[in-house]
Amino acid sequence: MTRHDHPPRHDRSRDPKPGPLSRPTRVDRLRKEGSEVIVTATPAECLALAADFKIPAIRDLVGRFRVAGPSSRLIVTGTVTALVTQTCTVSLDPFEAPVSEPAEVVFTDTDILAGTDAEEVDVPDPIVGNTIDFGTLTAEFLALGLDPYPRKPGIAFTPVIEDAEPGPFDPLGQPPGRQD
Repeated sequence: MTRHDHPPRHDRSRDPKPGPLSRPTRVDRLRKEGSEVIVTATPAECLALAADFKIPAIRDLVGRFRVAGPSSRLIVTGTVTALVTQTCTVSLDPFEAPVSEPAEVVFTDTDILAGTDAEEVDVPDPIVGNTIDFGTLTAEFLALGLDPYPRKPGIAFTPVIEDAEPGPFDPLGQPPGRQD
């Protein structure tokens, strides 16, 4: 399973308050087919998200979503894009990198989820209070798109070997017939 197989399983119904990027949208205000929702983060929201994600900066964060299906089972697809500044894990230098993360989430009425175990079955995310928070969705998919081990372009990791003493298997790595 890759990180793109399933979005993070996050129970939004228990959040005491929304995160730094919140765009709650009432489900009954969405058109039945083909609604588009665009979330554009403000500089202050980008700053707050960067602090939450422990990275130097985020800018130009946009979530573009398309909503389809009946209100009892909404399918949200789209893309989250941003320009992020991360710290190189090799050189420790900050650098900018684009992020473009595809998004696909199924939402359903919370009544349908009664009696199911989210850990055992791939159940849809709940629609809580007849709303979907597209800001939270944008932040979650941005987090998925971040490289957990960012490396500045052109930087390669070269391990430092200090005065390595020859080991008992070193002769096995030499060409046949050569003795040192």
